[in-house]
Amino acid sequence: MWTEKAAATAEAQESDCRNRSSISRQIPVVGMVTEDDEAQGVFKPVDLNHVIKLLEETNKDGLEEKQLKFVKKLVQCYQNGLPLRDLAQIFKILNLCAGKIKNQPRFVESAYDIIKLCGLPFLKKKVSDEITYAEDTANSIALLGDLMKIPSSELRIQICKCIVDFYHAEPPKKHIPGYQQASSSYKIQMAEVGGLAKTMVQAMTLLENQLVEKLWVLKALQHLSTSEVNCSIMMKAQAASGICAHLNDPDPSGQLLFRSSEILWNLLEKSSKEEILQQLSNLECLLALKEVFKNLFMRGFSHYDRQLRNDILVITTIIAQNPEAPMIECGFAKDLILFATFNEVKSQNILVKGLKLSNSYEDFELKKLLFNIIVILCKDLPTIQLLIEGKVILALFTYVKKPQKQKTINWSAAQYEELQLHAIATLSSVAPLLIEEYMSCQGNAQVLAFLEWCESEDPFFSHGNSFHGTGGRGNKFAQMRYSLRLLRAMVYLEDETVNTDLCEKGTIQQMIGIFKNIISKTNEKEEAIVLEIQSDILLILSGLCEHHIQRKEIFGTEGVDIVLHVMKTDPRKLQSGLGYNILLFSTLDSIWCCILGCYPSEDYFLEKEGIFLLLDVLALNQKKFCNLMLGIMVEFCDNPKTAAHVNAWRGKKDQTAASLLIKLWRKEEKELGVKRDKNGKIIDTKKPLFTSFQEEQKIIPLPANCPSVAVMDVSENIRAKIYAILGKLDFENLPGLSAEDFVTLCIIHRYLDFKIGEIWNEIYEEIKLEKLRPVTTDKKALEAITTASENIGKMVASLQSEIIESQARQDVQNEQKVYAKIQATHKQRELANKSWENFLARTSNAKTLKKAKRFQEKAIEASRYHERPQNAIFHPTDIKGLNTTVPSGGVVTLESTPARLVGGPLADTDIALKKLPIRGGALQKVKAVKIEDVPKKSIPT
Repeated sequence: MWTEKAAATAEAQESDCRNRSSISRQIPVVGMVTEDDEAQGVFKPVDLNHVIKLLEETNKDGLEEKQLKFVKKLVQCYQNGLPLRDLAQIFKILNLCAGKIKNQPRFVESAYDIIKLCGLPFLKKKVSDEITYAEDTANSIALLGDLMKIPSSELRIQICKCIVDFYHAEPPKKHIPGYQQASSSYKIQMAEVGGLAKTMVQAMTLLENQLVEKLWVLKALQHLSTSEVNCSIMMKAQAASGICAHLNDPDPSGQLLFRSSEILWNLLEKSSKEEILQQLSNLECLLALKEVFKNLFMRGFSHYDRQLRNDILVITTIIAQNPEAPMIECGFAKDLILFATFNEVKSQNILVKGLKLSNSYEDFELKKLLFNIIVILCKDLPTIQLLIEGKVILALFTYVKKPQKQKTINWSAAQYEELQLHAIATLSSVAPLLIEEYMSCQGNAQVLAFLEWCESEDPFFSHGNSFHGTGGRGNKFAQMRYSLRLLRAMVYLEDETVNTDLCEKGTIQQMIGIFKNIISKTNEKEEAIVLEIQSDILLILSGLCEHHIQRKEIFGTEGVDIVLHVMKTDPRKLQSGLGYNILLFSTLDSIWCCILGCYPSEDYFLEKEGIFLLLDVLALNQKKFCNLMLGIMVEFCDNPKTAAHVNAWRGKKDQTAASLLIKLWRKEEKELGVKRDKNGKIIDTKKPLFTSFQEEQKIIPLPANCPSVAVMDVSENIRAKIYAILGKLDFENLPGLSAEDFVTLCIIHRYLDFKIGEIWNEIYEEIKLEKLRPVTTDKKALEAITTASENIGKMVASLQSEIIESQARQDVQNEQKVYAKIQATHKQRELANKSWENFLARTSNAKTLKKAKRFQEKAIEASRYHERPQNAIFHPTDIKGLNTTVPSGGVVTLESTPARLVGGPLADTDIALKKLPIRGGALQKVKAVKIEDVPKKSIPT
């Protein structure tokens, strides 16, 4: 019918356009192209304002026909696209047509044709047109959503088709000279700016019982929801709850469920997840999800149905993370637990009667998703009763055993391994909440038996493909890791029944054995998972042995050995990021819980130089370890043998333990912002320990059971521990301290006095703030305590000044000694140089030599005793005729035996003499050198 009308009015349209062009010339939005003009590529002008005025006119005979004709003519001009500069006028025409539909139904056709053209490309004449006409374009596209209110099925469907075409842009059918297509994403951007998504969501409420139109709207929303901007707009329009509530509406095609779930996915991913969860966490939405999931679970057999079922379960899992979601009230939680366990535990429930899962990928994913949602559901304590009724613990323990062929489902080896690991991980979350069920299933025995298999040499090739199997390819490390996690979770409940049962089954010995065995099997590829296993073993041992001396004795020397093995780890590995830090923390925890308090273990730890290893780690200056290690040191110092080990330790540059601890004190005070001068001396004697935080924090009255800032300071830093250690080592006999250390030691020595004074000062300030007036005796006592504390501060400051001054004097003395040594060295060097110059002068000049000889003789003569006794015989000591000025004596030079005769200086003489000379012949005799006796001369007395 529309084509017949178009043919009938074509000629009238052409003649009318020619008449108008001869009367007036206006800038066209679009051109009406004839066959000749198409060849020339030229637009003929069209007066859109005239069309608008015509549509605005009313109450004239034949006006409707005339209006329809002009709109029809206009539509025929748009076969290649809509220019941006006149888009506002065209949509105004569309709006006028839409307004006439109620009283003049024939305008539905005109509106339909214009909307259809909106799916064609938008054209721009200038590059800047996209920016210039952005506002007009956004408002025009937003009008499409408003037109959804018109009760016309054809019109609504065409609007949805037009929106879908935004995302499937096609080039113009014909090229128009002077125009080019706007960017492919321009329509999408303008739809976002105009808020089209909001009006489309609102249109859903108008289509309750109109399935075809509803499916088209969902298709449009599905495309719109690919944008984050649109998702935010849809979220504000409550799209999630509106769509989810109608998931179970009848739809033979299945498109409603598919498109709705896709939209929900996009909303969860691209908008505020918290807000979407809030919209979905209501009874109506969850009931709809429940019915849809049940139908797909029980009656969905195609690949598509199974995928959709899993998608719905994932959405449900996300909703279940919201504690406010009524999962129990709607009965969904109970059904999900049933579906998760019906393969492992027989059930007579009609929902699962005769129902079986295959080993297809979709069913395998379903099983994992059901395990996952159990972990989420168990966080809500009211769900525990449902877990008990569903026998979840029993179902999960069917996987905690050596892999074997399954009777119900023939999972592949890789699938079964992944399900096994997932089931054990699920047990780690569920079992601590169901202790009675865990014990009734002999949980400890089953896990320990499974660990024995993990440690055994049974042939088993692990695939390690899954998230839970990471690091466990070709071995049983993944199974061991999750089994140990389960045991750790149970041990740290501190339930005496569970822990006693574990100890009676030899868990401590088994854990130590696993630790030792795993050390020998470690390689670089498995290093990370092995470190995690070792950490868990140590934590399990700590949880079992804490507060139990008998269990610490069982831990014994073998346990101490594995602790020492970890303590000897290369410190550089602590920065590797593989987990050595966590292992070291676990090791320190095991020292605290498994060794301290058991004297044989403490002594063995000391004998094996454990204190040295602790101090070595402490010297690394790793702040995260300091507090725990110092706490261990404090406890160890109760053992009388510890002090000798601590004092004997030496670090880099011969640093002592006392010097290390004092250095840590200074570093801690620097970080805390304690006021000290450049020499480390006390500045404020009233508040010698005050930190910057305490300075900023005003004193406020607190109840008696609330610790004050000064009290909390004791536990929040390491100063109290350092004080305790040095106190047990004896402040007076600490080796290897410098003057700077002694200055700091003065403060440490008085730490307790300062802290007591600080607390009394807080009490005094609180009394003032509460406007209380103590009695005279109490007031005097408070003032006396405050004064005494301040006097101690002054005394310490004075002692520090003496130490600093003494050190300054000592430095001056040391400097003078060094200068004296330097001066003596220079003087000796000058004398040596002068002696050498004299020697050279004597040897190079005869006159100088004779002069020196005469001077020597005079000196000799002057040194002699001139008063000779009677009858004494004088023996001259001078050798006449010598031309030297050096003393002469009875010195004889001996020539050594030639090496060729004795075979070298290290050869045996007897053996060497037996050898023939290299040159042949008999051994040569060497004449002995005759030593002439120097004639003895009596020295004149």
